[in-house]
Amino acid sequence: MKLDVSVEIPYPREKVFTTYRDKLPELVPYLPNVRGITVSSRSEEGQLTKLLNRWKGGGELPGVVRKLLSDDMLEWDDYATWNQEQFTCEWRTVVPAFKDAVRSEGKNRFEDLGGSRTRLVIAGMLEVDAAKIRLVPRLLAGTVGPTVEKFLVGSIKPNLVAVSKGVEKYLDAHR
Repeated sequence: MKLDVSVEIPYPREKVFTTYRDKLPELVPYLPNVRGITVSSRSEEGQLTKLLNRWKGGGELPGVVRKLLSDDMLEWDDYATWNQEQFTCEWRTVVPAFKDAVRSEGKNRFEDLGGSRTRLVIAGMLEVDAAKIRLVPRLLAGTVGPTVEKFLVGSIKPNLVAVSKGVEKYLDAHR
């Protein structure tokens, strides 16, 4: 299923780009659905920066829901290649608890709108192979997969916007 989000942030492109790339762990206080972000690895090769970040979600989940989900179901690895020259980020997300069942990847573009404004365009895809989720009966996998995709994309889009708003709040606080 297609995943697309576009958000405007009232700061220059360079500042927005480097904040997203370099300050994610510091953004956690501004992200209601995120409990933590840890940089697992970082390497730089000229204009490219490769990052592996471990995200811990579920910040505002009701206690009852959180009890039903194990911590590993609320964690994901974000493999990202940041291109400073093109102001892009190619990413791939892996949910360890469902690594064979969920595929998510895409590309973010940071567009200069002038006047100290940036548009972040996130374009990607998310696929769920429900047949690879052990709790889903094989007979239902064909209908469960698209339903789960629709639910996840519907949940992820507002969270992507929330991260952008978190970047804006972070930049407001660190002028």
